[in-house]
Amino acid sequence: MQRNGGGVGAGGQPWVLRRVRLTWLSFMLFFILVFFPLIAHYYLTTIDEAGGPDKRIFGPRPGGELCEAKHVQDLCRIRESVSEELLQLEAKRQELNGEIARLNLRIEACKRSIDSAKQDLLQLKNVISQTEHSYKELMAQNQPKLSLPVRLLPDKEDPGLPPPKSARSCRLRSCFDYARCPLTSGFPVYVYDTGSYPWGDYLDPLVKQAFAASVKSNIYVTDNPSIACLYLVLVGELQESSSSPLPSPSELEKQLKALPYWRSDGHNHVLVHLSRKSMTQNFLYNVSTGRAAVAQSTFLEQQYREGFDLVVSPLVHALSEPNFLEVPPQVPVKRKYLFTFQGERVESLRSSLQEAPPQSFEEEMEGDPPADYDDRIIGTLKAVQDSHLDQVLVEFTCKNPRPSLPTEWALCGEREDRLEVLKVSTFSLVIAPGDGQLVASAGCGMRLFEALEVGTIPVVLGDHSRLPYHQFIRWSEAAIIVPKPRVTELHFLLRSLSDNDMLAMRRQGRFLWETYFSTSENVLNTLLASIRTSIQVPAAPIKEEPAHEIPHKAGKLAGTDANLADNGDLDLGPVETEPPYASPRFLRNFTYTAADTYRAWNRAPGPFHLFPHTPLDPVLPSEAKFLGSGTGFRPIGGGTGGSGKEFQAALGGNVPREQFTVVMLTYEREEVLMNSLERLNGLPYLNKVVVVWNSPKPPSDDLLWPDIGLPIVVVRTEKNSLNNRFLPWDAVETEAILSIDDDAHLRHDEIMFGFRVWREARDRIVGFPGRYHAWDVNHQSWLYNSNYSCELSMVLTGAAFFHKYYAYLYSYVMPQAIRDMVDEYINCEDIAMNFLVSHITRKPPIKVTSRWTFRCPGCPQALSHDDSHFHERHKCINFFVKVYGYMPLLYTQFRVDSVLFKTRLPHDKTKCFKFI
Repeated sequence: MQRNGGGVGAGGQPWVLRRVRLTWLSFMLFFILVFFPLIAHYYLTTIDEAGGPDKRIFGPRPGGELCEAKHVQDLCRIRESVSEELLQLEAKRQELNGEIARLNLRIEACKRSIDSAKQDLLQLKNVISQTEHSYKELMAQNQPKLSLPVRLLPDKEDPGLPPPKSARSCRLRSCFDYARCPLTSGFPVYVYDTGSYPWGDYLDPLVKQAFAASVKSNIYVTDNPSIACLYLVLVGELQESSSSPLPSPSELEKQLKALPYWRSDGHNHVLVHLSRKSMTQNFLYNVSTGRAAVAQSTFLEQQYREGFDLVVSPLVHALSEPNFLEVPPQVPVKRKYLFTFQGERVESLRSSLQEAPPQSFEEEMEGDPPADYDDRIIGTLKAVQDSHLDQVLVEFTCKNPRPSLPTEWALCGEREDRLEVLKVSTFSLVIAPGDGQLVASAGCGMRLFEALEVGTIPVVLGDHSRLPYHQFIRWSEAAIIVPKPRVTELHFLLRSLSDNDMLAMRRQGRFLWETYFSTSENVLNTLLASIRTSIQVPAAPIKEEPAHEIPHKAGKLAGTDANLADNGDLDLGPVETEPPYASPRFLRNFTYTAADTYRAWNRAPGPFHLFPHTPLDPVLPSEAKFLGSGTGFRPIGGGTGGSGKEFQAALGGNVPREQFTVVMLTYEREEVLMNSLERLNGLPYLNKVVVVWNSPKPPSDDLLWPDIGLPIVVVRTEKNSLNNRFLPWDAVETEAILSIDDDAHLRHDEIMFGFRVWREARDRIVGFPGRYHAWDVNHQSWLYNSNYSCELSMVLTGAAFFHKYYAYLYSYVMPQAIRDMVDEYINCEDIAMNFLVSHITRKPPIKVTSRWTFRCPGCPQALSHDDSHFHERHKCINFFVKVYGYMPLLYTQFRVDSVLFKTRLPHDKTKCFKFI
């Protein structure tokens, strides 16, 4: 008990001490916290007052003086900067609030304007709809739509036409049944099988074989005789055999009447006699042919029915094609001999050589007209040769004369020998037979054919002769035809012709020979074309190349290359939102057949607004419209002047709205192709893109094609050929074609500028990279040159506009030898197209902008980078010159450029172009 109580009393003393200490410490702390600040404040205030108001240290001071303290200067600067920024932000906030308010007001105004514009647009649509309806009603009233006439086929028991007064009086109007040949019939022709009639065994085997091959490839031939408009019967050339003689005229007449579709008088039949020799039997002379027309090389005057029968050319190249490498060039114009003649006429030759020199024609004409001028022609020509004024070659005796008709000049020697003489002759004399009753002969036809073949200008002595197809061919443009009495003035006449006139006649003669006489196929086509033209039946539409499309998958929507789309303030034109539209069809088939006969027969194809095709060429499905005023439409966008945005937004010009098609050739460069296609996105006036897939390997299955908002047609080709670039694909529905390589890099403004220029020069190639040809004096040959120069003669078709018409000519009319060489070298197709267009138009191409190359950076290496590329192009140019017979390329020293090309202008101004 004591221990516990003592414990408590002993332990309570320290607890009391601790409590006293705690109270003391609390009192001291309170004193310090309360009184010390008061004492310090009093003390400091007393010091400041002792030092004066200017010596105050801790008292209240202005803000500027407070910043003088070193340790707060930085803070003050930060405060001032923040204050200024806050003031600026506040001002900007107030400004933006004001701008937002103004924009809201404008938005409301725009919404009201849009609503008003929608109402106006709806009214305009109604007005346009009413106007279109009224226009259609007016067109229906003024130009009623005509339906095709019903085809009336003759009955099996065809009574025929009323008989003519005499066989000599037969003309188309009296002896031809037009009911079998409606304008829309397509001109079907039935050809009798040569083995179905008795005299077929006597036919010349070469003539029979060549005729059968030509018939097989002709587009007008039909196997159905009941619908035929025309019936062809091959009656010659006949060859007499030792075992059986030729049928007599009476037997031949009976055999003709026994033909299954002769119908008593042979109307709408044509008896074809093709000659391969100068001495040709005229066995139809004593045969009554009824209403059947006769087509042969030899006619007597009492036999020939003008406007009904046809004088045809001899069949020289029966089964062979002309060798262009053996045809002499058309230049130089003047050759070794001024004129040549080799022939023999046995009946008058001896008397001509033995008699004294004849008297003048003036003296002769004072009395009775001479019966035969041939003797005087011999004397005059020998006098010219003996005068040595010009080098001429005339020979009136032959070592080996060919058989000929009476009074006709026989050919001398073999054909090869005669051609060698003609190759060095400027003119070649063709003397008509002395018998005036012989109006056409195979011998004269043979001389005419050989002269045209080697580029010698024929000089026909005797204006009474009927030359082949004289009703259609204007022979005065290719030959000189003079009466025999003017033989004394012949030397003066030939010397007076200029080089330009002679070259023009030589070129026209070459065209006539190539188009109408050179091959058996051309001979048959010319025969049918002459009959079809006479009865005014339009030609059949040409067959376009079917585009076998390769299925492909479209990927994401293509973007627009910033480099290509950066056109400044240029408005290149509207990107079409409506479906693509083809070029309007401008069919003038009947017009060309009925009204432009001479012009079509006597001109090469093109320029197309004058003569779009020869009678042998089928009519194009979409003829060219080069004269805009003739279409009857007001040009959309034309006539708006040369300033303001109206010019930019519309194509202008004299042709209605139109688009163009991009034809892109590619070969196993998928990535490059996709990039090129994507760059076409947003290109105005683009109709579609035709990709010619030139590789036998199809595109990759996982290849995604860009979606450019327009059709992309991928065409499969039969073989890898650069000629595929110019095939007239049926997928191309526009007249304008932009041929472009898959690695070509062109801006949109450049493409549109080229399209504008092409619309003003539709018959020419308009492109970007220019090239030229040059003559190598050392090697005496032509060279291809791609260096920068001040003139050019070619535009590469890797980036060029041209008319689709040239695709038909390149694929179907241009000599096959040129296309074969393009396939051989896998090169030169662009040179071939430039040769073709320059040959037809006699104009150089047009280069636009200063661009000389168009390759895209980083693209794989092309064929043009090969070392042999230029050597092959040298060979191509020289070969093409041999085929054409001359150099058709023409130089030009200017290009078409925009006056303000890529120049920044105000929005109310625009750029235009002109020739510089």
